[in-house]
Amino acid sequence: MEKVFRNIAFVSILSAFLATNVSAAENPFIGNWALTIPGGGAGWLGITDNCGKLEGSILWGGGSVVPVASVKVEDNTLIATRIHELKTKDAQGKETKIKETETIKATIDGTNMKLATERDKGDGKVTGKAEFTGKRIPPLPTAPDLAKVKFGEPIKLFNGKDLSGLKLVNPNSVCGWSVEDGILINRPVQEEGKPHKNYGNLRTEAEFEDFNVVLEIRLPPKGNSGVYLRGIYEVQVADTFGKPLDSHNMGAVYSRIKPSENAEKPAGEWQTMNITLVDRHVTVILNGKKIIDNQPLLGCTGGALWSDEFKPGPIYLQGDHTGVDYRSIALRPVVK
Repeated sequence: MEKVFRNIAFVSILSAFLATNVSAAENPFIGNWALTIPGGGAGWLGITDNCGKLEGSILWGGGSVVPVASVKVEDNTLIATRIHELKTKDAQGKETKIKETETIKATIDGTNMKLATERDKGDGKVTGKAEFTGKRIPPLPTAPDLAKVKFGEPIKLFNGKDLSGLKLVNPNSVCGWSVEDGILINRPVQEEGKPHKNYGNLRTEAEFEDFNVVLEIRLPPKGNSGVYLRGIYEVQVADTFGKPLDSHNMGAVYSRIKPSENAEKPAGEWQTMNITLVDRHVTVILNGKKIIDNQPLLGCTGGALWSDEFKPGPIYLQGDHTGVDYRSIALRPVVK
């Protein structure tokens, strides 16, 4: 009899396990979602199933992809929470930290997602209410055979003389870009005691789909810039010589793909970055070393112009952080 009960218990556990996994497999929220966040910025939401437990990561405009604190599905609604640490000062100027909980709720209709967000500091007052939208990102194709991909003739994106073919992403920002001695330079200088100047990012007027682009780059100490592919994926440009491997280092896909090895040179030296983007897969060769090898891109990165990964877009150079020099920028589009 004991053996029968053990078998019944085993079958019950197995049935529950299978039911859980079938439910997870049928969960329509699992996958990657391109978001258009409040204000029109680019965002991303990724929902995965880890042994029956839902996990989520989010990108909200700028910055990095970060995990959410919790995620669950109730009554056909996805509920994700994020915890924000805020600093406040009392009447005496004493600084304290408080935690604010952001709750994001989402429903889906086919490939479209409708979302709403609100925040609560624990005082019962709800703030920051906003609605926004998302769209399911189709599954990634298999990695392309780059040996079979055909590229066209090189297109010089910088002519070595002036800013022809280039313009600010935001025409209302301050332009720190100019050309000196055949070099494209960015000098975002701030004046002490005066209001902060918002310097602009520089983009090509032309837009592209898949391509190979080669750039020569020089950074000052602690320099920080970035090369955006099609306006949505940032390959990091930063003075990270001698630092441990990280997804924010020179040549990384910002906060998404960590280089396989350190290949950057010290600040002040010219460096060559060779980037190939084909079928939502990226390869980065830095100073002759392949540091990202045909890796898949799950979604946009912080600072993207939009979250649509299938829309042609520009090459854009980040100019709102520090100074940076570009000596050569040449692109070869994929030809079909």
